[in-house]
Amino acid sequence: MMNKNIRKVAVLGSGVMGSRIACHFANIGVEVLLLDIVPRELLPAEEAKGLTLESKIVRDRIVNSSLETALKTNPSPIYSKSFVKRIKTGNFDDNLKDIAHVDWIIEVVVERLDVKQSVFERVEQFRKPGTLITSNTSGIPIHLMTEGRSEDFKDHFCGTHFFNPPRYLPLLEVIPTPHTKPEVVDFILHFGDKMLGKSVVLCKDTPAFIGNRIGVYSMLAVTHLVEPLGLTVEEVDKYTGPAMGHPKSATFRTADVVGLDTLVNVANGLAQNAPEDEAKGVFELPPFIIKMVENKWLGEKTKKGFYEKVKADDGSSEILSLNLKTLEFGSQQKVKSATLEATKPVEDIRKRMKVYEQGTDKAAELFRAMHYPLFEYVSRRVPEITDDFFRIDDAMRAGFGWELGPFEVWDVLGVRETLAKIKAEEKRLPGQDGEVASWVHEMLEAGCESFYKIENGVRQYYDIATKSYKAIPGTEDLIVLDHIRESKTIWKNTGVSIIDLGDGIINCEFHTKMNTIGGDVIQGLNKAIDLAEKEYRGLVVSNDGKNFSAGANIGMIFMMAVEQDFDELNMAVRAFQNTSMRLRYSSIPVVVAPFQMTLGGGCEFSMHADFVQAHAETYMGLVELGVGVIPGGGGTKEFTLRASEEFKEDQIVQNTLKDKFLTIGQAKVSTSAYEAYELGYLQKDKFAITMNRARLLADAKAKALELADEGYVQPAPRNDIKVLGNQGLGIVYVGASSMREGNYISDYDRKISEKLGWVMCGGNLSSPTEVSEQYLLDLERKTFLELCAERKTLERIQFMLTKGKPLRN
Repeated sequence: MMNKNIRKVAVLGSGVMGSRIACHFANIGVEVLLLDIVPRELLPAEEAKGLTLESKIVRDRIVNSSLETALKTNPSPIYSKSFVKRIKTGNFDDNLKDIAHVDWIIEVVVERLDVKQSVFERVEQFRKPGTLITSNTSGIPIHLMTEGRSEDFKDHFCGTHFFNPPRYLPLLEVIPTPHTKPEVVDFILHFGDKMLGKSVVLCKDTPAFIGNRIGVYSMLAVTHLVEPLGLTVEEVDKYTGPAMGHPKSATFRTADVVGLDTLVNVANGLAQNAPEDEAKGVFELPPFIIKMVENKWLGEKTKKGFYEKVKADDGSSEILSLNLKTLEFGSQQKVKSATLEATKPVEDIRKRMKVYEQGTDKAAELFRAMHYPLFEYVSRRVPEITDDFFRIDDAMRAGFGWELGPFEVWDVLGVRETLAKIKAEEKRLPGQDGEVASWVHEMLEAGCESFYKIENGVRQYYDIATKSYKAIPGTEDLIVLDHIRESKTIWKNTGVSIIDLGDGIINCEFHTKMNTIGGDVIQGLNKAIDLAEKEYRGLVVSNDGKNFSAGANIGMIFMMAVEQDFDELNMAVRAFQNTSMRLRYSSIPVVVAPFQMTLGGGCEFSMHADFVQAHAETYMGLVELGVGVIPGGGGTKEFTLRASEEFKEDQIVQNTLKDKFLTIGQAKVSTSAYEAYELGYLQKDKFAITMNRARLLADAKAKALELADEGYVQPAPRNDIKVLGNQGLGIVYVGASSMREGNYISDYDRKISEKLGWVMCGGNLSSPTEVSEQYLLDLERKTFLELCAERKTLERIQFMLTKGKPLRN
């Protein structure tokens, strides 16, 4: 592989994609030069200021306003506001010469071949030989862009198709041309995976590549099934959402978000540019979509699509849905389905697919009418769009948010058993005849009954060329708990599995609902520490769920509090605190590897680890005030300890305390792992960030081994935590009062805030004093229990349990 450092990147074009790609490169520490065109006319406001077309502020207006728009979007494209300074802006006329100093040029201008070719012609004047140059097109054939370019340009050029939004959707399609040097392709695949955190899929230069070819086929297939199955917009989105392992936005809501015009453009492009595609009739639009485009009902961008949000006279709003027969908007109808009810209790997506397929109502009919032709379609795209079918699954999971790709679903339903069903499916889609590709029959004849299999913890795929199984390239050094759980579990209970990761490191995996922490998880963590101290070298705490942990099981707390079983509750909170302390003060290194939601107790466990190996997308926070309590698993104690470490003699120490107090008091949740550091949840030199979620567990294991190899020494509990006593309480009470007077918080919020401050100041002490961790833990627990006895706290917990959001009473 080529030896190349990417220090500077130029992004040409600052539209929706360009500005967000620039932000994502800034996220990983790269300097970015973001350029766009010079405006041709002045805005009235610019004229009023006496500016001209030659003024720098005018010349850079388009690029600066695009970047500003991107930075205002929610969720944000940037990990931390401080990273914005890594992006320099400019324009093609004044600053294109600066691309001579970059390592990679990414073109993201308008989707027109002539425009792209003219940009590349100008790029050639300044680009230094050996610089990577790629195009972020979603549909224009990559090879056409290199016409008239130099040999060095062609050698270093390929397509890099990011999916929007680039920070959050992991798919990156890499599309080489016949001229692209193999080492260039290898480098981009490696950099995309390790540095950008992407699921990188190598594609052939075919219409719409892989993700959009299969994704748009799948969405349009549903639109052709609406009439024969008599489906409404609500039914389709209910049936094709999370129950099916697809995102919440399902089918029609996704079309509204993406924009119907975008969907139609890709569909029209496929209808024209893929004449050999047997199912090209699927890309021809049904009448209702044609009519919607004529009406300019393009989705969110025009405020009308398959859904429309309307405001009533009383200020309330309602989301109406489109009647696909009459094309009128009306109130949404409740969707009922026996099949969906049957799938609800089935957590495991693989088992759920079987339940779904076997149903007898409309939902199951749609499932079969969607999937059987899809299996036929994807099998026949190999080797047209890729030589390796697993890349289709990778693209659909990473680009469209499917939990399982089409071949994975087919495996679950049984490859051989499904063949007759595919042939017999009555709801045929245009151009499809129920015949799968011949290589699938050859696979079965060769005695290979599935597309994938697990061997020695490694996932393998059926290789068509050799008619045998091979390890999926690039996955050899990943650790996937699903692949080793069966053979490597050394202990388990209802909420936890302890799994041997090899090399003397074990992992404690939670698998409760939302990975909440109750008695079973506490027991499992303590067992994992016992085992690690006796027989192993280190412990990792992580899992393969959608979220690391949503925090303590508040349902359990609610039951004990309602029954006023305070002895039991006291024991439960003490066990929680003791577990946090054991994570810190065990004789082996403990590495916690959080990702996505890491709230309450999940955050407290992370804060007590020897090291935190966090995924970049970690949303961490102590959110207990939202349910009327304070952090009770050691979180309040820990923030007090950290404030004490930051006190400096020559500064007003109350300000340090105030910052820490407000982070808990306002239940601040980080929007990235970097922000978790800025908020004080992660500590300098005690955390590292993994960009690619698939690599998190392997990175955490490597860190645990490193700590063990360095000769890990068990730390001693702290007795030197400086608390401010009454000197600090004054600022807490004044702050809470002013927040109440400004109507930012309720009376009860003030009460909880004052109790939180009381703990963080060490209680009623006449002067600053040094106390122990145990002293603070006892205060924390006492206060937690007092709040659990309050009616308003119980109301908050009950509201959270039933409504899933906080109550401000």
